[in-house]
Amino acid sequence: MKLLGIAGFSGAGKTTLVTKLIPELTHRGVSVSTVKHAHHNFDVDTPGKDSYEHRHAGAMEVLVSSPQRWALMHEHRGAAEPSLDELVAKLSPVDVVLVEGWKFGDHKKLEVFRPSVAQPLLARDDPNVVAVATDADNLDGVRVPLLPIDDIGAVADFVLSFIGWER
Repeated sequence: MKLLGIAGFSGAGKTTLVTKLIPELTHRGVSVSTVKHAHHNFDVDTPGKDSYEHRHAGAMEVLVSSPQRWALMHEHRGAAEPSLDELVAKLSPVDVVLVEGWKFGDHKKLEVFRPSVAQPLLARDDPNVVAVATDADNLDGVRVPLLPIDDIGAVADFVLSFIGWER
């Protein structure tokens, strides 16, 4: 599977870009999965629901299934967080996996950058940044393609070229 990170600092618009990019890619026939990194404790379950109660009772994994979907929750219970490669290996095969977060990882990344966020530009120091989606007209010293952040078609074209996708 091809993997492309969507990286940048908080407030730059990573989630907005990903949620616009997914339907654009799927409309073009590309299968997409995502991996999202959270820097805090989070819950995907609701207190009082059976799956929540199973997990809080000490289950290592809880799988919930319905006619529409299934979800697997895994508790680390003190173990180290898995690496990005270990997590991606758990996914079913798709054309591309978009990874939101892991901005300092060693995988290839599309940086989301807005000067108004007042954070450093990763592309200046990270050789794994392959392009920058931005609302800036020019970013001095950046030697990778600059993509207009609001032109989702142009961003999708870049992603398709990057993954070598042909229909």
